[in-house]
Amino acid sequence: MTENLNTTNKISAKMIAKMGMMAAIACVFGLFRFPILPMVPFLTYDFADIPIIISAFAFGPIAGLLITFVVSFIQAFLLGGDQLYGFIMHVLASGTFVLIASLIYNGHKSKKVAIISMIIATIAMIIVMGFANYFVTPYYYGGAAMKEVVVQLMPFILLFNLIKGAANSIITFVIYKRISPFLHKQ
Repeated sequence: MTENLNTTNKISAKMIAKMGMMAAIACVFGLFRFPILPMVPFLTYDFADIPIIISAFAFGPIAGLLITFVVSFIQAFLLGGDQLYGFIMHVLASGTFVLIASLIYNGHKSKKVAIISMIIATIAMIIVMGFANYFVTPYYYGGAAMKEVVVQLMPFILLFNLIKGAANSIITFVIYKRISPFLHKQ
């Protein structure tokens, strides 16, 4: 039986250590950001979500959300991120993806379900981030004038989230089964 934060009341020290290690890897990955679309260079991609998604697949949605929260907090407030705005947006984007993908995948663990779960999670993240950028960004960065800018940039914002979701999905799919035995080792 594999450890899963959703099915046991008892969390082992090994599971907490593995979750902490994956969160630390995600924080390190988050230090290396790069723009994907030249027309919106402020939208940057990093590989931080991959260890989070892998953790959610291995330990369940609750573990994935806990790691998302911790990593988002560390990146936003301790590693020079956008502080509260960055924290909120990272929790919304990564949390949506992690929750949807891991809920579907943990229901029936197979390659086919993993692919389907990440496609659905990518679509959900695109939708959530479209609304988040429309409502949250203007609130933090200048009101009505910023809302007009966000509307003009919305195609790029949605494309960015599509690319981010696809990249995270493909990389996770390729490496999860290689890492899974270590995460499930008793």
